[in-house]
Amino acid sequence: MTPRYEPHEIEAKWQRVWEDEGAFHVPNPVAGEPTAENHWYQLEMLPYPSGPSLHMGHVLNYTMGDVQTHVRRRSGWHVVRPMGWDAFGLPAENAAIREGKHPRETIERNIETMRAQMKRLGWAIDWDREVSAHQPTFYRWTQWLFQQFVKNDLCYRREGPVNWCPNDQTVIANEYVVDGHCERCGAEVELRNMTQWFMRTTAYADELLEYPDAEWPARTMAIQRNWIGRSEGAEILFDVEETGDDIAVFTTRADTLFGATFFVIAPEHPFVAAHASEEAKEYARHAGARPVEERAAATKKTGVFTGLHAVNPVNGEKLPIWVADYVLMDYGTGAIMAVPAHDERDGEFAETFGLPAQVVIDDDGKLVNSGRFDGLPAEEGARAIVAELEAEGRGKPTVHYRLRDWSVSRQRYWGCPIPFIHCEQCGVVPVPEEQLPVILPDIEDYAPKGKPPLAANEEYMAVECPECGGPARRDPDTMDTFVDSSWYFLRYIDSHNHEAPFDRFVVDYWLPVSQYIGGIDHSTGHLLYSRFFVKAMNDWGMVGFREPFARVFHQGWVQLGGTKMSKTKGNVEGPDEIVDRYGADAVRLYILFMGPADQDMEWTPDGVEGIVRFLRRLWRVVHEVAEAAPAEGAREGSLARKANETIVRVTDDVLRRFQFHTPISAVMELVNELSGAVDAPDARFATETAVSLIQPYAPHVAEELWAALGHERLWEEPWPVADESQLVRETFELVVQVNGKVRDRLEVDSGLSEDELVARARESERVRSYLNGGEPRKTIVVPRKLVNFVV
Repeated sequence: MTPRYEPHEIEAKWQRVWEDEGAFHVPNPVAGEPTAENHWYQLEMLPYPSGPSLHMGHVLNYTMGDVQTHVRRRSGWHVVRPMGWDAFGLPAENAAIREGKHPRETIERNIETMRAQMKRLGWAIDWDREVSAHQPTFYRWTQWLFQQFVKNDLCYRREGPVNWCPNDQTVIANEYVVDGHCERCGAEVELRNMTQWFMRTTAYADELLEYPDAEWPARTMAIQRNWIGRSEGAEILFDVEETGDDIAVFTTRADTLFGATFFVIAPEHPFVAAHASEEAKEYARHAGARPVEERAAATKKTGVFTGLHAVNPVNGEKLPIWVADYVLMDYGTGAIMAVPAHDERDGEFAETFGLPAQVVIDDDGKLVNSGRFDGLPAEEGARAIVAELEAEGRGKPTVHYRLRDWSVSRQRYWGCPIPFIHCEQCGVVPVPEEQLPVILPDIEDYAPKGKPPLAANEEYMAVECPECGGPARRDPDTMDTFVDSSWYFLRYIDSHNHEAPFDRFVVDYWLPVSQYIGGIDHSTGHLLYSRFFVKAMNDWGMVGFREPFARVFHQGWVQLGGTKMSKTKGNVEGPDEIVDRYGADAVRLYILFMGPADQDMEWTPDGVEGIVRFLRRLWRVVHEVAEAAPAEGAREGSLARKANETIVRVTDDVLRRFQFHTPISAVMELVNELSGAVDAPDARFATETAVSLIQPYAPHVAEELWAALGHERLWEEPWPVADESQLVRETFELVVQVNGKVRDRLEVDSGLSEDELVARARESERVRSYLNGGEPRKTIVVPRKLVNFVV
């Protein structure tokens, strides 16, 4: 009699076995001893434990990583997969304020809950490597690294514009400003000038544009390159008539200098705070805090005249200086010479405020109304104008970047303390290394009050200067949490090292990260900053590589009610209830079966019932085969051929195509064929194959069924390899893709030529709808497997 499938009993049993045996612990290599060459570092972005639970977006990401981990490990790779917690930062602090508790209390409670959820889901994680950003054993080295950046002139202090939330009373990173409001509390964000610590990300601007040997999504690289925004042009100095100041302008169109009829500076420009009228300053406080994307895309032009004038260096004309939000500090110098006759945005602004326009390039592309440069072709005229200005000391050719140095100071409590001391005699000096970490003190009142909460803690703030011994003060700010996440993946590898942040030998062995999974929304933050950190560390001799992540994959968003699940939005659904009802294996299978992993999906838990039926059918079939089929079954026959074809499909989909829903379908098809032939000579081979292939997705039930078939420790068994002799068929399934996405599957004759395969693929009605009647830019044919049209 077939035993009943009891997922909770089975899952608890195997989780105890894995825990007791340290099944997923992976030791580091030892210098001087043989090392496995085929190594793999599997990593997903570490979670914020600011909420009380994982949500289904986490379940998607970490289950994908789990499947990769099992398949790679069983395919002969030496695989490490750690986990940790991005525990510092504004989300965690605000969550604690809402609860009326200390952030440490809420964070550690949430970490305990989320860790238990991860273990309950059976993810293959090496928990011996666990780190959390709020632990002194971690942030000691964050502070040490911060000092190395300062020492190497890659971190410095200066006054600069910041986004300020008047409600939260803190600086807000660009990522947390939405429609001009604080994402956390909804208050309108203002612009303020404050003395801040900055990381000199611009020092690597050119190198950050390149991705040697990295397999990154083209869209992500384009986002980063656009964010860096390299432009070749000229920097030109305009004198302000009323103050005598020089304001630099970067332009790629020096040929249009004679067409400038007014002058515009960004709300963040230091000139505004120093010289503009009160009306202009008030405008700048609000306009400058709006996200740059929103300001750049705005159709309605707004601005305020400052009452001041800039002198055009080529003709001496006085140009009225305006403050307007369509000019960005993120591009050039934050000031432009406005040429409304030859620039659409300048033209719209001029039309809105009744400003004049002057044509200086004719229909033949030659300069007109440009004095001594009339008649020159535009490019030649631009070079001649810049050369003359350079001779006069008023201009020069230059390269500018949209990228700006990264402000890392935060006026909040729950973060890594900045390890510097301020002394009136000695200036800003580092805390001595032997005194690290600077421990974040426990304080009861950490609510924002317009100044850093640590500043009110006299016991913490008052210290002796380490250089002169006189009275001094600690830096009251804490670090942006992106500093923590810019190097956590290195600490995972050597998390118990008390002498250094990590040992170079072991990080050089494991890194770059072989496969990184996480959201595309981190393209211009975490992913960019991590690249900056690693390049700097490489220059210092700390690591032997210059890119942190060899491969990057961006999952689609798991949505609820049409919106991405997010603790901030309050539309989070966790896994506990559905695991309670159906078991972890069903949840793991269902979250990956919902659709292509790189596309958004709406969370509808009702669909898990179909997965549960499949698991019960698999359970029944395996037990029937164990009783009916010969123990040493045949490896030839229709079921064996289907099993070998399934091996090929599943392996290719997971390892090459990085798709996770289609392998589940392939195993379902195999189980369907098995269900009607449990006593066939090749049924046992096909059954063992089905159980082996489903193991990365549903490891608990797979181990139980593997035992029912008379075997042990499936997680250590080699990954199935197809018998090529069993793959010869008169027909095969042709996968048809458009831009790498599967659009159809066709059963075709094995003897068709490549041209015939392409013709059959183009006949598909589904495929034609994606080609839109056009010719593909490129056609890729993999014999006996697929046709991919690139459009």
